Amino acid sequence: MASPDLNLLVTLDVLLAEGSVARAARRLRLSPSAMSRALARLRETTGDPLLVRAGRGLVPTPRAIELREQVGQLVQGGESVLSPVGKLDLKQLVRTFTVRTSDGFVENFGPDLIARVGAEAPGVRLRFVRKPDKDNTPLRDGTVDLETGVVGETTGPEVRMQALFRDRFIGVVRIGHPLTGGEITPARYASGRHICVSRRGLAHGPIDEALKAFGLKREIATIVGGFSAALALARASDLIASVPERHTGNLRAGLHSFPLPVATPELPVSLLWHPRLEADPAHRWLRGLVREVCAVLR
Repeated sequence: MASPDLNLLVTLDVLLAEGSVARAARRLRLSPSAMSRALARLRETTGDPLLVRAGRGLVPTPRAIELREQVGQLVQGGESVLSPVGKLDLKQLVRTFTVRTSDGFVENFGPDLIARVGAEAPGVRLRFVRKPDKDNTPLRDGTVDLETGVVGETTGPEVRMQALFRDRFIGVVRIGHPLTGGEITPARYASGRHICVSRRGLAHGPIDEALKAFGLKREIATIVGGFSAALALARASDLIASVPERHTGNLRAGLHSFPLPVATPELPVSLLWHPRLEADPAHRWLRGLVREVCAVLR
């Protein structure tokens, strides 16, 4: 069975609205003969005369009257689908965005981001989920709207990304710790007892590689899975935490921070999303807010 010609819906809508082949032809910029042929096709397709002569004019059949409202709604719906997206009304927007990120990002940037979202779009809710790995599958399958992190080799080539900021590791100790005074040399830093942060439970990282160049090795007293746990331990002991500076700004209040005495690679943190959401107005708005919040908290 051949598929129906959906263009006939527009023709039928105009014919039923005008009640005249000539007026419908002018409205659709067709010749009267072309409109007559279109009416003939509509009659054949629907199995109904649709418009019949009454004196000098045409009147709709009961079937045409029955179709009038339905056809009008279909045409309006099609026009809406094929029209450019209208201006986003943030005050009326009701939506939940899922953001996959680290605990450090939520703890440091989350409060300001939530406040900005609440002020501009009170019907929008943010759902933060933990990021245990760099697999971009959640972006592809649509379970995650946005993601933050360091772009790696496993990042899919189709994923869109934009740089947010560059982070660096710093040392953190409690107030009164021996490292709060005097020059911190590589040897002095390495001689303390350290907290290692690793989601995979590893006791070795870029800092250890940097110390190796000086012939030094730090003692790892404990391994934790997140920056907040490392800072909590440093606050209550003589252990040394080494954490990203910008990811932990709010969490380091009341602690002493210092630059590491060895060079470690910077961490370029980016915002990632799937191209299916590239042109979505609400998603664009949220991406802009994340960039603004990260730019302010330097």
